[in-house]
Amino acid sequence: MDKLKMHSPDLSQDNIARVRALFPDCVTEAKGADGGVRLAVDFDQLRQTLSESLVEGPQERYQLNWPGKREALLTANAPIAKTLRPCREESVDFDTTKNLFIEGDNLEALKLLQETYLGKIKMIYIDPPYNTGNDFIYRDDFSSDSSNYMQQSEQADSEGGRLVANTEANGRFHSDWLSMIFSRLRLARNLLCAEGAILISIDDNEVDNLRKVCNEVFGEENFVAQVVWQRSKKGDSKLIAKVHEYVLCYVRDKQAVLANGHWRRPKEGADQVLAKYAEFREQLKNNHEAIRTEMQAWYKQLPNGDPRKAHKHYNWSDDRGLYFAADFAGPDDGRESRPRHDIFHPVTGKSCKKPSTGWRWDEEKTKWALAQNPPRIHFGSDETTIPNRKSYLFEIDSEPYSSVFYRDGRSATLEVEELVGKGWFPFPKNTDVLTELIELVTKPDDIILDFFAGSGSTGHAVMKVNMTHGSKRRFVLAQIPEATGRTGYSTIAEITKERLRKAGMKIAENRSIANLDTGFRVLKIDTSNMADVYYTPDTMTQEGLFAAVDNIKPERSAFDLLFQVMLDWGVDLALPIEKKVIQGKDTYLVDGNALAACFDNAGGIDDAFAKELATNQPLRAVFRDAGFKDSTVKINIEQIFKLLSPATEVKCL
Repeated sequence: MDKLKMHSPDLSQDNIARVRALFPDCVTEAKGADGGVRLAVDFDQLRQTLSESLVEGPQERYQLNWPGKREALLTANAPIAKTLRPCREESVDFDTTKNLFIEGDNLEALKLLQETYLGKIKMIYIDPPYNTGNDFIYRDDFSSDSSNYMQQSEQADSEGGRLVANTEANGRFHSDWLSMIFSRLRLARNLLCAEGAILISIDDNEVDNLRKVCNEVFGEENFVAQVVWQRSKKGDSKLIAKVHEYVLCYVRDKQAVLANGHWRRPKEGADQVLAKYAEFREQLKNNHEAIRTEMQAWYKQLPNGDPRKAHKHYNWSDDRGLYFAADFAGPDDGRESRPRHDIFHPVTGKSCKKPSTGWRWDEEKTKWALAQNPPRIHFGSDETTIPNRKSYLFEIDSEPYSSVFYRDGRSATLEVEELVGKGWFPFPKNTDVLTELIELVTKPDDIILDFFAGSGSTGHAVMKVNMTHGSKRRFVLAQIPEATGRTGYSTIAEITKERLRKAGMKIAENRSIANLDTGFRVLKIDTSNMADVYYTPDTMTQEGLFAAVDNIKPERSAFDLLFQVMLDWGVDLALPIEKKVIQGKDTYLVDGNALAACFDNAGGIDDAFAKELATNQPLRAVFRDAGFKDSTVKINIEQIFKLLSPATEVKCL
């Protein structure tokens, strides 16, 4: 029976395996730092294989480079022997929620999520440190070789100790920030689905470097926009007041995104106008002249500045809907070849007056428009009036998102202060802006990730979108427990969780939406549940092996083990979990039959238990080594599953 590996993927070895599949002569064996043999790429041979001419040495190329870049790449690829431990008491609706809050270093969080959420995230939004010289960045531990992951990942460093001030006096001021963001973006890209997008808030301090890093990670061809967010109308400066920041947007695969439909946002006020129009249609029994009169009167009474009033030219009505009689003339570009065909008035039968610049549509499209029921061309009382085309509001009630917009930053601060108190979190992100971005990029069942969660604005925004649309979008947030140095909230992660709790309670007051998910599972990053003997049995002395009767740390619970197994097997961490007693033993069933786990360590797992469990036809089953009476029973249980549930993958800890 195979054992689970119980550590994050070794991305370097995975990538080497892919190279080996394409170019087997370019992969060789090398000694690792632990003395073991590992696969390695012969880069000189690979360069020569991919070149059409003799490769003699390094070539100049266009790229962004900095001290520490190679170490950052190595850090991103190296596996870690860590896990996520569930914390039910700090969660909200642990058993039913689909949302996750991960407390710990976000680089480790991204590594731990690689199996479970590979290619499943639709949108990533992050608001990383801007590197202003006054904020903190992550201090990552660089390993000399990925085989040292045990030594690195088992270090008992406090989470707060992973953050260091990055002042302008630092000789590697930009380099350290770039290394921090580069390794995280490399891992984040793996999680995006083909139609996925990442949006990153940033300001002038690092925007040019971030663009180059993103071009390298996501591909310059997948750049979408550098959105300018004006957060204030005025600012203090000796030269020019900076009142804006940016949101960089990249996608995983632009062609896949376009094939999935264009991004559009609702035109402000259009939905309300269409709702009022529907009321008039019902009241006036489709009397289109009367409807137009009522629409004009309704627009007139709206106050100036009301977004609904911007649509006042949409006041004509026919059986298709509310429309605007738009100009039908071709552009005045001096072209004599513009269409000038006859269009006959439906009442007089005479040819209508033509615009001096000719028609916008050719004769074929005009015939199509006239053949529709009702026609898509608007006529005057007789042929002396130039016809117009009908522009229906319901067909153009959305528009592209603008690359420049204004939204006051103070409202976001007030929103957070209302939930967690004053003075706890400066410069939070505006949830109204985030809801617009979420609505723009995602669909009702998509997953949104934020691994610089901060005060929790992204999670709050996801709940607001679900409340508005009755959707089931999910969030995954990660935040390091950075110490605040104050009483009240000891860490930033405590602020995040409290903000999410309070926001969820406030949103849940809207009882009109059934099954609205305002909860979240708290999962905390910790060292592996497995004792050292599990990973390095060859280094144990004979006395140590006999002392290590069990290979699991004594303080870890069955629930802890379950989540590490789910991570290792790539099972969704938000799936429902049922605890069931089978043959007197506690058994966990994840999402019915996605995973069955029994961590009994009393040597009582027997044939009868295996037979009953196998009748559930689980896709995966896992047991604790100490749960088997002896090796014979272990072999028998494998055979039982092969007979009764051959599709079940069986492993042990």
